[in-house]
Amino acid sequence: MTAPDQKTVPAASDNPGDEVEYRQSRFRPPPGATEFLLVRHGESAPARASAPFPLVDGQGDPDLAPQGRQQAQRVGARLATERIDAVYVTTLRRTVQTAEPLARRLGLVPKVEANLREVHLGEWEGGLFRKHVAENHPIAHRMRTEQRWDLIPGAEEAAAFAERVRAGVRHLAETHPGERVAVFTHGGVIGQILALAAGSQPFAFLGADNGSVSEIVVSGDTWIVRRFNDTAHLAG
Repeated sequence: MTAPDQKTVPAASDNPGDEVEYRQSRFRPPPGATEFLLVRHGESAPARASAPFPLVDGQGDPDLAPQGRQQAQRVGARLATERIDAVYVTTLRRTVQTAEPLARRLGLVPKVEANLREVHLGEWEGGLFRKHVAENHPIAHRMRTEQRWDLIPGAEEAAAFAERVRAGVRHLAETHPGERVAVFTHGGVIGQILALAAGSQPFAFLGADNGSVSEIVVSGDTWIVRRFNDTAHLAG
């Protein structure tokens, strides 16, 4: 099957009388489309009740763990040979630290797209979210079942989160037509972007691994999912 935005090219033949063959072709982004490589930050420091994460604008801002720094190096090595026109991070340092090896290899200065920061977890910020999820808190159970972050007290409303993520993607698409951008962001954001692109349930793409690469192509109002949770570079 050939995708609607692909062109089937007749195969060339040395014999004028031969029947024309129509081969399947590889995917090509529509003219002017923006390709997004969505990289989830590396593993961040563990949460401890005795040492809550520092907050930036009310959101937990842990450093990368040693494992996360290793993942960042592997992401950098994986993407260093790709054509990448710009690197973006969020306001939270774990994305900045994960992007650093790739940005250094490419000689690019990362830019900040604040709209692609993680969903705000309200009263569960600072590391408390991990504790409640691990202990299967009743609200955490409802959150998974109903696929809504805003069941957490004080958390960002679901519609508002989706809209700011959409705005962030649109802004980068308008800024980089016909280009490829690497966006170092968060698991909740990647899940939301792919859910918007696929028209799926909100949490259908939740769970991208730390250091994984997902990909979408944006052409106007058309968002195309190309891959999710690529971790080949993290093996071994």
